Amino acid sequence: MTTTLAPTLTARLSLTPKTTLAGLLDGAWWPRSRDLTAELPPLVDALEGRYGRITRVTVNPTRWPVVPHKVAVTGHTVHVGWFTEQDPDKMILLSYTVGRCDLLVIPPETEPAAAARLMAAAAVPGSVLSAGVLMSDEAAAGRRMRDARSSEDAWETDGGSALPPLRHPVVGARMIAMPGNPRR
Repeated sequence: MTTTLAPTLTARLSLTPKTTLAGLLDGAWWPRSRDLTAELPPLVDALEGRYGRITRVTVNPTRWPVVPHKVAVTGHTVHVGWFTEQDPDKMILLSYTVGRCDLLVIPPETEPAAAARLMAAAAVPGSVLSAGVLMSDEAAAGRRMRDARSSEDAWETDGGSALPPLRHPVVGARMIAMPGNPRR
């Protein structure tokens, strides 16, 4: 009997460009689920080229239903710790060679447009916005967009509407010459 492994999905990741500007975050990660055992290996593999071997990860347990102590990744094991004091929207990854990588963790159920905005915002070099601030700003922007759409829908259903399209000029209408017009 042959066993076929399911193809491993790549990590949805956005990192700050290499620059001298240091910010609070090194980028953002948008996992597909809240299962750290399944989600960490592709993330660690994606970061290995830039940060070296990731050996430890810390998370806040409020966003992860199960926090395993160890997760097997390609060629080694990553130790996972949790701290309730850590920002719930942030993950810290530690490496022997480079040091530390702080990532905004975008909830898996986030709409793609919102996730794209968050990934771009977290990857701005030198940004002083924390993970929690980025998430609350996006939530507020999402509420404003929903409110604007519902206000427009209410306007349309309550009798208000856009202006009617311009009509064509009446065919056969006479033009009256203005005084002083040489064309008479």
